[in-house]
Amino acid sequence: MAYAIPAPPTAVIPVLGGAPFPVRRIYCVGRNYAAHAREMGHDPDREEPFFFMKPTDAIVGNGAEIPYPPMTSDLHHEIELVVALARGGSDIPVESALDCVFGYAVGLDMTRRDLQGAAKKLGRPWDFGKGFDNAAPCAAITPAAKTGHPGAWAIWLEVNGKLRQKSDLSKLIWNIPETIAYLSRYMTLAPGDIIFSGTPEGVAAVGRGDRLLGHVDGLEDLEVSYV
Repeated sequence: MAYAIPAPPTAVIPVLGGAPFPVRRIYCVGRNYAAHAREMGHDPDREEPFFFMKPTDAIVGNGAEIPYPPMTSDLHHEIELVVALARGGSDIPVESALDCVFGYAVGLDMTRRDLQGAAKKLGRPWDFGKGFDNAAPCAAITPAAKTGHPGAWAIWLEVNGKLRQKSDLSKLIWNIPETIAYLSRYMTLAPGDIIFSGTPEGVAAVGRGDRLLGHVDGLEDLEVSYV
């Protein structure tokens, strides 16, 4: 098909041992660890999950040197397990939700916290705080056929060699199948969708020159730096 302008490239994430994974949509779960909810000033009780989205071209690959984003003086790191879907649908039962999963990766939900905070106070959307350029660094996807599905896998983030965030995936308030099932009640999920599943406590600011190293057991580590 001919287009009026050149078609934008498809956002992709490398797959260990396979062809790249094309990204359709990026969903992100907010406040999905109790300790992180507390540090953000919220009640950690098991309220219904909520979601926000990032543009697919916010994906940036492993090893990248990322320009410090404009219009912020408070860029925060949020280490997360990323879930990549090979199947989708609506009203997916919890019991079969993991059948939709292609694989898992380590990701960072980078946040312009000052812009997000200002938007919250004014009752405005978070888009400029969450959906900016290079806001979704992501390591290569490891297929679930190799890793199995998450249990009490460790998740942590170091900045310049010092530990900032540390937890394990068993502490997710809404686990992966519950998250997929809940989201599918509101949106028709499809192959190529990815879900950032939430961050544990310890979020903090990142500056120019900082090197970030993120880890989830069984997956490729994610390393990026800010310039």
